[in-house]
Amino acid sequence: MRRIGVLMGYAEDDPETKPRLVAFRQMLEKRGWSEGHNARIETRFAPGRNYEPLAKELLATQPDVILAHTTPVAAALRRENSAIPVVFVSVSDPIGSGFVATLARPGGNFTGVLNYEAGVVGKWLAMLKEIVPRLERVALVANPKTSPYDYFLRAAEAAATSLAIKILPSTVATGADIERAIESFAAAPNGALLLSPDSTIVLHRDLIIALAARHKLPAVYPYRFFVVAGGLMSYETDQVALFRLAASYVDRILRGDKPADLPVQAPTKFETTVNVRTAKALDLTVPPGLLVAADEVLE
Repeated sequence: MRRIGVLMGYAEDDPETKPRLVAFRQMLEKRGWSEGHNARIETRFAPGRNYEPLAKELLATQPDVILAHTTPVAAALRRENSAIPVVFVSVSDPIGSGFVATLARPGGNFTGVLNYEAGVVGKWLAMLKEIVPRLERVALVANPKTSPYDYFLRAAEAAATSLAIKILPSTVATGADIERAIESFAAAPNGALLLSPDSTIVLHRDLIIALAARHKLPAVYPYRFFVVAGGLMSYETDQVALFRLAASYVDRILRGDKPADLPVQAPTKFETTVNVRTAKALDLTVPPGLLVAADEVLE
């Protein structure tokens, strides 16, 4: 019986949690690992808090390998553990976060699946500029404690010059912070929001979508589920597919491979989603080019 630990950065009842875990378990079963037969999966949920206590609790079960979902979860496991193999997912800057030495040769007990490379920020900004040609200001909203904020900020500032956009850092930690930051930003014209892939942002997604609507602020999101809930548009990696990839690495480690020798995998599939109804509410017309490029258009 092999023990597999899972520490999720979302709540157990978050609608985005179940499909990810189902995909992870299905891939493990496809690779020959059946829960209750030859594998036992211990799962904990840390939605925006309690990372260290839950990391310690999970490590105390002595798993053979751990799946770590999100940067703060992986960081908590890194602080508490230097021996048990860890496969991360939904992590965007594993080198800067200290999880691996290089993407090609991780070199320690961590490896995994990259969420976003920094260059994706240029795509997000270009989408905003395309739908709002008069755009001058973009607030990059995220919590530096739950996301690699500097990683995305540097990329945003580098990409903004050619688009004639000024990036305004907007760091937050709580719902109250988010409300203050967006209300303050909305006081000046020709602005838009860029939300980074961040567990704090995910936790407060309903508030962010409501504030963007109230202040008529265009926004681009890192995940499709924001758009389904009423956000304007997103450009995202296939998150369920990333969990399947992570399961394949868990399988390889259980069969003897070392994390140090398993290269960090980069996503290859991206999807664009646009909410035309939200665009109309913001008095925006979605350009034909953006509609043609979209994988999904919500009317």
